[in-house]
Amino acid sequence: MSALKDLKFYATQPHNCSYLEDKQAITLFMDPDKDLDPALYRHLADIGFRRSGRHIYRPHCQGCNACIPARVVVNLFEPKRNHRKLFRKNQDIVVTRSEAEYDDETYQLYKKYISTQHRDGDMYPPSMEQFQSFLVGSPEFCCYYKFWLDEKLVAVAVTDELANGLSAIYTFYDPEVSQTRSLGSYCILWQIEETKKLGLKYLHLGYWIKDCKKMSYKIQYRPLEVYVNNHWVTLK
Repeated sequence: MSALKDLKFYATQPHNCSYLEDKQAITLFMDPDKDLDPALYRHLADIGFRRSGRHIYRPHCQGCNACIPARVVVNLFEPKRNHRKLFRKNQDIVVTRSEAEYDDETYQLYKKYISTQHRDGDMYPPSMEQFQSFLVGSPEFCCYYKFWLDEKLVAVAVTDELANGLSAIYTFYDPEVSQTRSLGSYCILWQIEETKKLGLKYLHLGYWIKDCKKMSYKIQYRPLEVYVNNHWVTLK
């Protein structure tokens, strides 16, 4: 594994923040020509980097530290009453694992999700090119966990398998089914349990942003570890 000091990183120009209004963001990217082996990826994840498609990145904003890396220590996680209720409600859902490859059923679900849930976001309107670059052709340690209800695909959790945990890259689901089944939350709870079954320690959830509703939900999966001042600290 290359030492971090030997890696090249590139910072973007300031651009509009996707999460906080009236904020400018800067993103730090690892050299895209560098091969990402599992050991290097684990090390980068442990210091707050994330993956999007073939890009490894971390916020690098001036004067703002709102984006805080967060992960669940799965052996310490104790489901709350609403979590247990959600598990019972979705016990008829079947989950399968597949490679991160294109198929039309998966793309159509992604398209429906973006068009319904994120019409105000950067990913709207959805496109085949966007889907391919973001979620298909990913590194060999990426997989799709597919959630089936009565043989219908209702959710997909795009997940990276690291040496010490799983990393929840992106989840999309059928908005109509989710109205009664809270599929986004259920997918996280399922991945926590799957991480335990695999004998791994962490489920990485990406960035917790306190003042962004789309990201603030992650705090409910306590005890949560957050990466602050180059150290992981526990929020109980």
